[in-house]
Amino acid sequence: WISWFLSSKGNEYFCEVEEDYIMDRFNLTGLNTEVQNYTQALDLITDNLEEDLEDDVRGTVEISARLLYGLIHQRWIVTSRGLAKMLEKYKKADFGRCPRVLCYQQPLLPCGLTDLPYEKPVKLYCPRCEDLYSPKSSRHGSIDGAYFGSTFPHMFLMVYPHMIPSKAPPEGASATAAGGTAALPGAAPGAAAGLPRRLGSAGEETPRDGRNSALGVGNLSTANAAVKAERYTPKIFGFKINEIAKLQRWQ
Repeated sequence: WISWFLSSKGNEYFCEVEEDYIMDRFNLTGLNTEVQNYTQALDLITDNLEEDLEDDVRGTVEISARLLYGLIHQRWIVTSRGLAKMLEKYKKADFGRCPRVLCYQQPLLPCGLTDLPYEKPVKLYCPRCEDLYSPKSSRHGSIDGAYFGSTFPHMFLMVYPHMIPSKAPPEGASATAAGGTAALPGAAPGAAAGLPRRLGSAGEETPRDGRNSALGVGNLSTANAAVKAERYTPKIFGFKINEIAKLQRWQ
């Protein structure tokens, strides 16, 4: 069943949970209260379901088996063996690459916004810009985020600190490589971006894109807007990552 599940389209983010981990009931503590038809679902996952079920009953057990495997997967990928398997997938960029231009095709990590099922779909965490993105594929975008949990990407980077990307551009990268254009000698500031200029209300030139000053646009302060903006908060087992650890990432 596990081989069939992993080979199904849309399940490329999952790694194989070893059978001995699943068979150790200690690792499944508490899941029997979260999954209906728990015993039958577990037997289906481990290929031990011998009873012939009616189609409607089997369909229900199949749904329960997907949920159970996803919740087991959440626990498995923060173990040493599970992290090693996810490292292989990360190196191959199986989870996609960051769409942000200045992240230079940085591979992403799957991340849940909550550890509870049926609440939020999976998101992708970029270790370079430390922000979240939605998967490109609708199949991947419909995966429950609880199947990866909120702890995984940050535990992964703590166990493999050498995989934390530098904040500096990679060698050979430049503004033009990132999609910008170099300024010509003697050109006015902003000319490199190719922004036409127009006269403001007081006669001074302002960029055509509506930016009025470094403080904001019109009466709106971009600084105040940035303070109010919602930002992703990395957590491990529900606890925020220490400020010192966050600072060390940037050093």
